[in-house]
Amino acid sequence: MASLLNPYLSFDGDARQALEFYKDVFGGELRLNTFGEFGQPGGDHADRIMHGMLESPSGLTLMGADMPPGTEYSPGNTFAVSLSGDTESELRGYWDKLSAGGSVSVPLERQMWGDVFGMCADRFGVPWMVNINQPGD
Repeated sequence: MASLLNPYLSFDGDARQALEFYKDVFGGELRLNTFGEFGQPGGDHADRIMHGMLESPSGLTLMGADMPPGTEYSPGNTFAVSLSGDTESELRGYWDKLSAGGSVSVPLERQMWGDVFGMCADRFGVPWMVNINQPGD
């Protein structure tokens, strides 16, 4: 198996809802494991997600989990999940779903470098960048 690099997102008790939302956006197979399934049954975090992984039909993999007990949740602005490619209808569809209920910081439109690009944060506060490659003029 080749080495993989995947985004891994942390949540504060709503990982299940967020990962199910991303499954609705990207499709595919979602596997969720709780803290209770892996040694912490009956605890306050038993139903929270210890590890989740979404694998989409187009080859995207997104992972995430709730913060473990005793770990402080502190969202930051030092990352974004980037989606890019040249299938405009697919990427615009992702954009529409991700930005719905969230906030748009850069509208999805043609940029100075020639591509269509936008930035948003989804309803869970996760920042996304979408770049639709445009053929050279």
